[in-house]
Formats: sequence, C-alpha cells, structure tokens
Amino acid sequence: MVPGPFSVDIVIPNLNGRHMLVGCLDSIRRQTWGDWRVSVVDNGSTDGSVDWLRTHHPEVQLIALAENTGFSPAVNLGIRAGSRPLVFLLNNDTELAADCLEQLVHAAQAEPDHAFFAPRMLSFHQRHLLDGAGEGYLRGGAGYRLGTLEADGPPYDRAREVFGACAGAALYRREPFTALGWFDDAFFAYLEDVDLNLRAGRAGLCCRYVPEARVYHIGSATSGSKFNDLTIRLSTRNSLWVLAKNYPAGLLVRWSLVIAVYQGLWLLFVLKKGQLRPYLAGLAEGLRGLGRMRRACREQAGQPAGGRAAWRERLCRAEGEVIDSIMRRRAGQGRGNRLLQLYRRIFL
Repeated sequence: MVPGPFSVDIVIPNLNGRHMLVGCLDSIRRQTWGDWRVSVVDNGSTDGSVDWLRTHHPEVQLIALAENTGFSPAVNLGIRAGSRPLVFLLNNDTELAADCLEQLVHAAQAEPDHAFFAPRMLSFHQRHLLDGAGEGYLRGGAGYRLGTLEADGPPYDRAREVFGACAGAALYRREPFTALGWFDDAFFAYLEDVDLNLRAGRAGLCCRYVPEARVYHIGSATSGSKFNDLTIRLSTRNSLWVLAKNYPAGLLVRWSLVIAVYQGLWLLFVLKKGQLRPYLAGLAEGLRGLGRMRRACREQAGQPAGGRAAWRERLCRAEGEVIDSIMRRRAGQGRGNRLLQLYRRIFL
C-alpha cells in the first residue's frame, strides 16, 4: 500500500522490554487506522528482544543497536528511518485502545494549525486514573503530565490546546518536527520532551490534547522505578540544561526566584529519598554542560513567535495549569494545598 497524506510512522524505543512489546505490538495490530508502519529501535537489549521481533514480528522495521544510546538518540534514529507525514512516538510499556491512532489522525486532519497531538494516557493497572492529559510546564525547569493520578473525567474529557505532549505517546507532524531538529541527543533520557515543547512553543507551534485517543501506560518500566539513581541524576542534569538552553539571560534573571524555589524543593525531595549522591553527580554533569547549552540558546536567539511578553504569559499559564492539576490531585487524596495556593498568589 502506498503511504497516504496521513500515513504514520510509529517509532518505539526498546531496552530489555520483550515482555512488554507483546502487548504493545498486539494493540497496534488491532488499530482501526491501517495506514502505518512500525519501527522498533532496540538499545542493545540482552533479553532476546531482537530475535523475538525477527521471529514474531517480521513486518516491523528493526533497528538493532549494539549498546544503549539513550531514549533521545534512539528515537531520533527511528524518526530518520521513516518518511511518512506523521510520526507517532510510543513507549514500549503501553497499549493502545483500538481506535487510538484513528482518533489522533482525525484530529490531525481536523486541526491543520496544530503540529503535535497528545492522547489521553491512563494508568495501565488502575484504568480509572489518568497518567497524563497533555504536558504542562514548571518554570523552574521541569515538565508535568497534566491529570497525573487524577480520576478520569472532567476537566480532561474535552479536547483543548495544551503546552506540549509527553514523548511516551505523542503524534507529531514530521515537517515541523524535523524543522525543530527533533530531540536533543545530549539529554540521553528524561526532559528531552520538555526541551522540545519549549522550542516548539517558542517557534509558535501548538499542541492539541485528544481525549478520544486512549493509551494505557505502565510507567518507568524500562528504568525500573520512577525515582532511582539514573532518573535522579539525569533529571537533575537535564533540568539545568532545559533552563540554560531555553531561557535568555533576561528571563533567567526575571524568574531567578521561581527557579530557586523549584530547584530547592527538588533538592529537598532528593534528600528525603536518600539519593544525594546521584543528585550531586547530575548537578556536576549539568554544570559541565552549561556552556554548550548557552551556545544553543544563543543560536535560537530572537523574538519568540508572538513576542516576548506573550511567550512569558504562555509559560506562566502552562505552570498555572500544573499547579491546578496538582491541587486537584491532592484535594482528591484529602491533602492540603496551602503551600501551592501561596505559590500561586506570589508567583502567578
């Protein structure tokens, strides 16, 4: 079949995830939208993933790497290996509702002014809970999946524009994605989508949340846990790089207190988890790479689309959505929100 104007390249990075690929690829086979091709980029798996794919899924374009290059380089390689107009990035620890791809493609057809599309992500094991309804942004240097651990339902049952998409499950138009330069290989893993969302927003690109498209996500299946030494080290490093790469000097000064508050709370969280060592390793790596990130910032210098004031307002609005989401989750758990309310009054 000749690929059509809304044909999709599905790109799945994999590292020792053979047991998860079974459900993931089976759910793709059941899709009601049939114009797609799957590429799996294997990051040096030792669990037999490569042989299993060759035997059980010969239709998959397999890119087998000798070692773990990281999420960003693997995904970029998979994107470059395809040519279809739409790119659907998908973690291996996901399963799709049968009409997921069809709903995303219909959104792309109906919303030509949007470049990215975020599905409704639901907890794999607790399907009444959300895992993400588009990506928000914290100005201190981090992303947040809106709706995380909130009950599925309002306000996440309507389509709307969101700040960005989580790279664990997102549909991108190839042309603007390519123009942005894809993900930054240097990030390796974690916050690479935050960096991309910032660059996309600065360029005036928009992301649409599509609640009709459902993805069931296990979460942190490859790294082993949400907060281990690797995730702490890379999250610490990459948070600094997000700021250095995407904030001009004036914005770093303007939001210095906001940045200090977030980074200080992150340090307190790390100390509570007893993971100071990987934090310090990430901090050292982050500081060593600041020069490169500042050069990248200067390369994209110039007015953001719509002007600097509108860009700052958009970032503040994205953070406000995150604060509201966290407060809803905490309220649903019977927990207080005084500190978050104080933060909102002072900084937003």
